[in-house]
Amino acid sequence: MGENNTPISIDVVSDVVCPWCFIGKKNLEAAAAGLDGIDLTIAWRPYQLDPTIPPQGRDRRQYMEAKFGGPEKTRAIHQRVSDAGKGAGIDFDFEAIEVSPNTLDAHRLIRWAGGAGLETQNQLVSRLFELYFQEGVNIGDHEVLTAVAGECGLDENLVRELLEGDSDTANVQREIAQAQQMGVSGVPCFIIDGKYAVTGAQPPEVLADALRQIAAEKEREAQAT
Repeated sequence: MGENNTPISIDVVSDVVCPWCFIGKKNLEAAAAGLDGIDLTIAWRPYQLDPTIPPQGRDRRQYMEAKFGGPEKTRAIHQRVSDAGKGAGIDFDFEAIEVSPNTLDAHRLIRWAGGAGLETQNQLVSRLFELYFQEGVNIGDHEVLTAVAGECGLDENLVRELLEGDSDTANVQREIAQAQQMGVSGVPCFIIDGKYAVTGAQPPEVLADALRQIAAEKEREAQAT
Protein backbone atom coordinates (compact mmCIF):
# COMPACT_ATOMS: atom_id res chain seq x y z
CA MET A 1 0.00 0.00 0.00
CA GLY A 2 1.44 3.33 -1.03
CA GLU A 3 1.67 5.95 1.71
CA ASN A 4 -0.32 8.55 -0.21
CA ASN A 5 -2.66 6.24 -2.05
CA THR A 6 -6.40 6.72 -1.64
CA PRO A 7 -8.09 3.66 -0.11
CA ILE A 8 -11.29 2.52 -1.79
CA SER A 9 -13.37 -0.52 -0.91
CA ILE A 10 -15.55 -2.40 -3.38
CA ASP A 11 -18.19 -4.92 -2.37
CA VAL A 12 -19.14 -6.96 -5.42
CA VAL A 13 -22.65 -8.36 -5.14
CA SER A 14 -22.55 -11.40 -7.39
CA ASP A 15 -23.80 -14.90 -8.11
CA VAL A 16 -21.34 -17.54 -9.32
CA VAL A 17 -23.78 -18.81 -11.98
CA CYS A 18 -24.15 -15.34 -13.50
CA PRO A 19 -21.97 -15.08 -16.63
CA TRP A 20 -22.11 -11.28 -16.52
CA CYS A 21 -20.62 -11.46 -13.01
CA PHE A 22 -17.67 -13.44 -14.41
CA ILE A 23 -17.23 -10.81 -17.13
CA GLY A 24 -17.61 -8.07 -14.51
CA LYS A 25 -14.84 -9.64 -12.42
CA LYS A 26 -12.46 -9.69 -15.38
CA ASN A 27 -13.37 -6.09 -16.24
CA LEU A 28 -12.80 -4.97 -12.65
CA GLU A 29 -9.38 -6.64 -12.64
CA ALA A 30 -8.51 -4.89 -15.91
CA ALA A 31 -9.68 -1.56 -14.47
CA ALA A 32 -7.65 -2.06 -11.27
CA ALA A 33 -4.51 -2.86 -13.24
CA GLY A 34 -4.60 0.58 -14.83
CA LEU A 35 -5.12 2.60 -11.65
CA ASP A 36 -2.39 4.63 -9.97
CA GLY A 37 -2.67 6.20 -6.53
CA ILE A 38 -5.60 4.04 -5.42
CA ASP A 39 -5.53 1.08 -3.05
CA LEU A 40 -8.49 -1.18 -3.80
CA THR A 41 -9.98 -3.61 -1.30
CA ILE A 42 -12.39 -6.02 -3.01
CA ALA A 43 -14.84 -8.27 -1.14
CA TRP A 44 -17.45 -10.61 -2.62
CA ARG A 45 -21.06 -10.50 -1.43
CA PRO A 46 -23.76 -13.10 -2.11
CA TYR A 47 -26.76 -12.97 -4.40
CA GLN A 48 -28.93 -15.77 -5.75
CA LEU A 49 -30.48 -15.38 -9.18
CA ASP A 50 -32.77 -18.32 -8.38
CA PRO A 51 -32.95 -19.51 -4.76
CA THR A 52 -35.80 -21.89 -5.70
CA ILE A 53 -33.47 -24.37 -7.42
CA PRO A 54 -33.35 -27.52 -5.25
CA PRO A 55 -30.10 -28.53 -3.49
CA GLN A 56 -29.41 -31.22 -6.11
CA GLY A 57 -29.78 -28.68 -8.93
CA ARG A 58 -31.79 -28.84 -12.14
CA ASP A 59 -31.08 -30.12 -15.63
CA ARG A 60 -29.34 -27.13 -17.20
CA ARG A 61 -30.74 -27.44 -20.73
CA GLN A 62 -34.34 -27.87 -19.58
CA TYR A 63 -33.98 -25.10 -17.03
CA MET A 64 -32.55 -22.57 -19.50
CA GLU A 65 -35.03 -23.38 -22.25
CA ALA A 66 -37.95 -23.03 -19.85
CA LYS A 67 -36.52 -19.75 -18.55
CA PHE A 68 -35.83 -18.14 -21.92
CA GLY A 69 -38.52 -19.70 -24.10
CA GLY A 70 -36.92 -22.51 -26.08
CA PRO A 71 -33.61 -23.66 -27.52
CA GLU A 72 -33.24 -20.93 -30.17
CA LYS A 73 -33.60 -18.08 -27.69
CA THR A 74 -31.27 -19.83 -25.27
CA ARG A 75 -28.63 -20.24 -28.01
CA ALA A 76 -28.97 -16.56 -28.95
CA ILE A 77 -28.44 -15.46 -25.36
CA HIS A 78 -25.46 -17.78 -24.95
CA GLN A 79 -23.96 -16.38 -28.15
CA ARG A 80 -24.34 -12.81 -26.93
CA VAL A 81 -22.68 -13.68 -23.62
CA SER A 82 -19.90 -15.63 -25.38
CA ASP A 83 -19.14 -12.65 -27.61
CA ALA A 84 -18.96 -10.35 -24.59
CA GLY A 85 -16.82 -12.92 -22.78
CA LYS A 86 -14.23 -13.01 -25.55
CA GLY A 87 -13.70 -9.29 -25.07
CA ALA A 88 -12.92 -9.95 -21.40
CA GLY A 89 -10.68 -12.94 -22.14
CA ILE A 90 -13.21 -15.64 -21.20
CA ASP A 91 -14.04 -18.67 -23.34
CA PHE A 92 -17.47 -19.75 -22.13
CA ASP A 93 -18.43 -23.38 -22.72
CA PHE A 94 -22.17 -23.40 -22.11
CA GLU A 95 -22.58 -26.79 -23.80
CA ALA A 96 -20.44 -28.42 -21.09
CA ILE A 97 -22.77 -27.33 -18.27
CA GLU A 98 -25.16 -30.13 -17.33
CA VAL A 99 -26.51 -28.88 -13.99
CA SER A 100 -27.93 -25.52 -12.92
CA PRO A 101 -26.99 -25.59 -9.24
CA ASN A 102 -28.39 -23.91 -6.18
CA THR A 103 -25.56 -21.53 -5.21
CA LEU A 104 -26.27 -21.14 -1.49
CA ASP A 105 -23.48 -23.53 -0.46
CA ALA A 106 -21.02 -21.88 -2.86
CA HIS A 107 -21.81 -18.55 -1.20
CA ARG A 108 -21.24 -20.06 2.23
CA LEU A 109 -17.82 -21.21 1.04
CA ILE A 110 -17.04 -17.77 -0.39
CA ARG A 111 -17.94 -16.28 2.99
CA TRP A 112 -15.59 -18.68 4.80
CA ALA A 113 -12.82 -17.90 2.31
CA GLY A 114 -13.27 -14.22 3.13
CA GLY A 115 -12.50 -15.07 6.76
CA ALA A 116 -9.15 -16.46 5.60
CA GLY A 117 -8.38 -13.25 3.67
CA LEU A 118 -9.74 -11.30 0.73
CA GLU A 119 -7.05 -12.61 -1.62
CA THR A 120 -8.12 -16.16 -0.77
CA GLN A 121 -11.74 -15.20 -1.33
CA ASN A 122 -10.94 -13.63 -4.70
CA GLN A 123 -9.00 -16.72 -5.78
CA LEU A 124 -11.89 -18.96 -4.78
CA VAL A 125 -14.48 -16.86 -6.65
CA SER A 126 -12.32 -16.99 -9.79
CA ARG A 127 -12.01 -20.75 -9.53
CA LEU A 128 -15.75 -21.26 -9.10
CA PHE A 129 -16.46 -19.15 -12.18
CA GLU A 130 -13.88 -21.08 -14.20
CA LEU A 131 -15.15 -24.48 -13.08
CA TYR A 132 -18.76 -23.70 -13.89
CA PHE A 133 -18.50 -21.68 -17.08
CA GLN A 134 -15.37 -23.15 -18.68
CA GLU A 135 -15.33 -26.74 -17.41
CA GLY A 136 -19.04 -27.41 -16.86
CA VAL A 137 -18.52 -28.58 -13.26
CA ASN A 138 -21.46 -28.71 -10.82
CA ILE A 139 -20.49 -26.09 -8.22
CA GLY A 140 -23.42 -27.08 -6.02
CA ASP A 141 -21.77 -30.44 -5.32
CA HIS A 142 -20.17 -30.63 -1.86
CA GLU A 143 -17.21 -32.69 -3.06
CA VAL A 144 -16.48 -30.08 -5.74
CA LEU A 145 -16.72 -27.25 -3.21
CA THR A 146 -14.50 -29.11 -0.73
CA ALA A 147 -11.84 -29.72 -3.40
CA VAL A 148 -11.90 -26.05 -4.46
CA ALA A 149 -11.54 -25.03 -0.82
CA GLY A 150 -8.42 -27.17 -0.50
CA GLU A 151 -7.04 -25.80 -3.76
CA CYS A 152 -7.35 -22.30 -2.30
CA GLY A 153 -5.66 -23.18 0.98
CA LEU A 154 -8.68 -23.83 3.22
CA ASP A 155 -9.04 -26.86 5.48
CA GLU A 156 -10.90 -29.45 3.40
CA ASN A 157 -12.01 -31.52 6.38
CA LEU A 158 -13.44 -28.49 8.14
CA VAL A 159 -15.19 -27.27 4.99
CA ARG A 160 -16.69 -30.71 4.37
CA GLU A 161 -18.03 -30.78 7.91
CA LEU A 162 -19.44 -27.24 7.69
CA LEU A 163 -21.15 -27.91 4.37
CA GLU A 164 -23.01 -30.86 5.84
CA GLY A 165 -24.59 -28.55 8.44
CA ASP A 166 -26.30 -25.18 8.09
CA SER A 167 -23.43 -23.00 9.30
CA ASP A 168 -23.78 -19.43 7.94
CA THR A 169 -26.85 -20.30 5.84
CA ALA A 170 -28.91 -17.68 7.67
CA ASN A 171 -26.08 -15.12 7.42
CA VAL A 172 -25.78 -15.55 3.66
CA GLN A 173 -29.56 -15.29 3.22
CA ARG A 174 -29.56 -12.17 5.40
CA GLU A 175 -26.84 -10.56 3.27
CA ILE A 176 -28.83 -11.29 0.12
CA ALA A 177 -31.94 -9.76 1.68
CA GLN A 178 -29.94 -6.68 2.71
CA ALA A 179 -28.68 -6.23 -0.84
CA GLN A 180 -32.24 -6.43 -2.15
CA GLN A 181 -33.39 -3.91 0.46
CA MET A 182 -30.62 -1.57 -0.72
CA GLY A 183 -32.14 -1.77 -4.21
CA VAL A 184 -29.86 -4.37 -5.79
CA SER A 185 -32.06 -6.14 -8.33
CA GLY A 186 -29.42 -7.27 -10.81
CA VAL A 187 -25.84 -8.45 -10.65
CA PRO A 188 -23.00 -7.76 -10.78
CA CYS A 189 -23.40 -4.70 -8.61
CA PHE A 190 -20.25 -2.91 -7.48
CA ILE A 191 -20.85 -1.02 -4.22
CA ILE A 192 -18.00 1.44 -3.83
CA ASP A 193 -17.09 2.73 -0.36
CA GLY A 194 -20.52 1.65 0.85
CA LYS A 195 -22.32 4.51 -0.88
CA TYR A 196 -21.90 4.41 -4.66
CA ALA A 197 -23.33 1.65 -6.83
CA VAL A 198 -22.31 0.68 -10.35
CA THR A 199 -24.50 -2.05 -11.84
CA GLY A 200 -23.78 -4.44 -14.69
CA ALA A 201 -20.67 -5.82 -16.39
CA GLN A 202 -19.34 -2.37 -17.22
CA PRO A 203 -16.27 -2.00 -19.45
CA PRO A 204 -12.95 -1.58 -17.62
CA GLU A 205 -12.67 2.08 -18.60
CA VAL A 206 -16.11 2.87 -17.09
CA LEU A 207 -15.15 1.21 -13.80
CA ALA A 208 -11.74 2.91 -13.80
CA ASP A 209 -13.31 6.34 -14.43
CA ALA A 210 -15.78 5.83 -11.59
CA LEU A 211 -12.99 4.84 -9.21
CA ARG A 212 -10.84 7.81 -10.21
CA GLN A 213 -13.74 10.21 -9.67
CA ILE A 214 -14.48 8.77 -6.23
CA ALA A 215 -10.79 8.89 -5.28
CA ALA A 216 -10.57 12.53 -6.37
CA GLU A 217 -13.64 13.38 -4.32
CA LYS A 218 -12.18 11.66 -1.26
CA GLU A 219 -8.94 13.60 -1.69
CA ARG A 220 -10.85 16.89 -1.90
CA GLU A 221 -12.82 16.01 1.23
CA ALA A 222 -9.61 15.08 3.07
CA GLN A 223 -7.97 18.38 2.12
CA ALA A 224 -11.02 20.35 3.24
CA THR A 225 -10.94 18.89 6.76
